[in-house]
Amino acid sequence: MSEFSGQGGASPDACPNDESHGSVGCAEVIRQVWLLLDGECGPDTREQLRQHLEACPGCFKHYGLEERIKALIATKCRGEKAPEGLRERLRLEIRRTTIIRGTQTQ
Repeated sequence: MSEFSGQGGASPDACPNDESHGSVGCAEVIRQVWLLLDGECGPDTREQLRQHLEACPGCFKHYGLEERIKALIATKCRGEKAPEGLRERLRLEIRRTTIIRGTQTQ
């Protein structure tokens, strides 16, 4: 399931203290777990997080939980689209916000 081979399950909690396993502490790993899952972090950060997850059972367990949540969301929300009325209201709100921000920076 996971691309990492950490020792998930060895710790019942997701790192209550900010232990450092390598160059990244537990709190930072927990903050960045979704960036890692979404592939939105650079290769250096990805490697640091991977090393931490392999050394830290609590963070690995947290990563595994978030990974399962992401998979569940992808499975359950596949193919569903928002109603056209909602989509149009969102488009209008985005345009309005963009215009407001554009006038504030000038």
